[in-house]
Amino acid sequence: MVAKGDMFYAWTTNKELADKAECGGAVTGLLKFALENKMVDAVLAVKKGQDLYDAVPTVITDPRNLINTAGSLHCGTLLVSKIVKNYLDGAKDKKIGLTVKGCDLMGVLELAKRGGINLNNILLIGVNCGGSVSPIMARKMIKEKFGVDPDTVHKEEIDKGQFIIEYEGGHKGISMDELEDAGYGRRSNCRRCKYKIPRQADLACGNWGVIGDKAGKATFVEVCSEKGADLLSKAVAAGALATEAPNPKGVEIRGKTENAMFKLGDKWRKRDFSKLGTSVWDTINKETSRCIKCYSCIINCPVCFISDELKKGSLMVKEGEVPPNPMFHLRRFAHISDTCVNCGQCEELCPMDIPLALFSHAIRVEEDNAFKSKLGTPAYKN
Repeated sequence: MVAKGDMFYAWTTNKELADKAECGGAVTGLLKFALENKMVDAVLAVKKGQDLYDAVPTVITDPRNLINTAGSLHCGTLLVSKIVKNYLDGAKDKKIGLTVKGCDLMGVLELAKRGGINLNNILLIGVNCGGSVSPIMARKMIKEKFGVDPDTVHKEEIDKGQFIIEYEGGHKGISMDELEDAGYGRRSNCRRCKYKIPRQADLACGNWGVIGDKAGKATFVEVCSEKGADLLSKAVAAGALATEAPNPKGVEIRGKTENAMFKLGDKWRKRDFSKLGTSVWDTINKETSRCIKCYSCIINCPVCFISDELKKGSLMVKEGEVPPNPMFHLRRFAHISDTCVNCGQCEELCPMDIPLALFSHAIRVEEDNAFKSKLGTPAYKN
């Protein structure tokens, strides 16, 4: 009997899926089982587009097509929460299976609070995330730091503190510390993130803690809800998944890995936030003076919604003014100050390269610290 709080090593029994997937294929196997057995009506997944730097969201209703989404794409970054709201009607009338990293999950939860997503119709499979690399940075890093043509790379992974590539003619790994000290590596918001194991999903899955003969061949699965327990128990009973108890040493290693990521997040917060200087608002005003008022930061934010008032302007923000009055950004920062999920979409998609995610995250962390003594530890550490 599977129950909330249980932990397992799990792997798919489908050989074709196991060959294509990573870490035993448990995540894809679970979603396939849920779709086959009508536990969900569709699965929103991410598949490789033209190359491994291109992540394409795709809605799957035929379980046979899920194999095309197996594996990870650290260099094809996007946020899935707003896709559920904007293109799947917030799962109001259909049950959706969804794989989420930490920022995806936080976006889903914030949108659910606002009535934009029906959480009851969402099956959440969380995956451990040490961070992702922007497509542009990935190409630049592979060419300049690895000395490899990025177009010859057919697989990448982040494992044991290294960014590893496989390409025509060989494979190569370089430590993330070395890469990031040289200005490459993960997206800046990922470096600061401290929500690494998404336990507010129904299941939290990943490769951290899988050791011994199951290393690379199984997924560590932590059961986080009754819904997750039901899915896993039914999949195992039907023979779609096999499980065994995790190695106690592996459980310990998983905890140490998570704590190491917390410390790394604190290091990058200290480093990045110190760049803001003693006058944060002066820095913000200077950087946002490049703004062309394209609204990308609002359109792509999971917790900020554009209004007719904001489009048309107001007494505080003059209509048609470029660059806009600083109040344009100050109002947005105030709007999301207590809900920023540090997904980085505002910064990554800004055509003027304004470090908006840094500003939003710094404001959010400052607010969290100010209210921590009154509210206790937050449900997630972003």
